[in-house]
Amino acid sequence: MVRSRTGEAAVDEPAAGKAAVVDEAAVDEAAVDAVVTASRALIGVATMSLGATAEETTLAQYRTLVVLSSRGPQRMVDLAAALGVTASTAGRMCDRLVRKGLIRRQRARADRRAVQVSITAAGRSVVDQATARRRELIADVLRRLAPRQQRAIAATLQDFARAAGEVPDSMWPAVSAEPEGQAGPTAPAPDPALARAGGTKDRS
Repeated sequence: MVRSRTGEAAVDEPAAGKAAVVDEAAVDEAAVDAVVTASRALIGVATMSLGATAEETTLAQYRTLVVLSSRGPQRMVDLAAALGVTASTAGRMCDRLVRKGLIRRQRARADRRAVQVSITAAGRSVVDQATARRRELIADVLRRLAPRQQRAIAATLQDFARAAGEVPDSMWPAVSAEPEGQAGPTAPAPDPALARAGGTKDRS
């Protein structure tokens, strides 16, 4: 696939050997139906791949872990956009994942006032284990198809994943060590009067 000067997607025409501009507004409904049907099977595979982890980690939380694994540390607004949810929804989801030790909050290096979220080694382990199980489940399905059909599916799904903006596993960043600037719960500011008195104020 190539791009025209106007930025529109184009495909090759085998007969003429030239690229024809594709109308991005035109969608093959049969293709949509086929992908929707296949997606139901893939959601089932995704659920089964979580195994016992599914009792503590929802698919939405797992998707959050995948985004952080594949794209690295994210600002909350960027993570929310990638997940297709509001920033407040993403924030609540991250709160749960932080409590589980699967992600962490940290200060952004470029702007110490900004907070990013990133995956922990434990969170990456959840993703890696689920991915390994998913590969087994998908391989079981592909064995029912001829090699030619398997190659055709692989090529088509690569194009689909690319169009959806999915990052291939081979391009995922490594999990970084625990940063020094990790951002945890904000402690209350010290009471100036207490500091001068050197005592403890009764807050009851």
